Amino acid sequence: MDRIYEQTMLFDFYGELLTEHQRSVYEEAVYQDLSLGEIAEEHGISRQGAHDLIRRCDRILQGYEDKLHLVERFARARKTIGEIERLTFEAENAADTQEQLRSIRRLSRELLEDF
Repeated sequence: MDRIYEQTMLFDFYGELLTEHQRSVYEEAVYQDLSLGEIAEEHGISRQGAHDLIRRCDRILQGYEDKLHLVERFARARKTIGEIERLTFEAENAADTQEQLRSIRRLSRELLEDF
C-alpha cells in the first residue's frame, strides 16, 4: 500500500483513538503535508519532537490495525464489491446468467462472513 494512503486509512479508522495533540500533529503532517518545522512552530515543540510524535502515532495506529484489522477488512470488502459490480454488469449482458449469479452469491456470502 502506498505510504500516504496507508497513513490516511489508518488515521481515518483509528485517529479518534489518539489524543487531541497527537491527532492535531498527525493530521497536519499527513493531510496538510506541513513540514516538521511548520508543525514544530505551530505546536511549540522541536522538529525532532514533531518527528518523534508522528512516528509514535504511526506505531500506535499500526498497532490498532494489527489487533483489529479494520483497514484490511475494508480493503477486502471494497475488492469484493468491485467484483460483484463486474459480475452484475456481465450478467446483464450475458445470455446465461447462472454462473454470474452463483459467483455473486458466493462473493456476497464471503463479504457477510467478514463482518
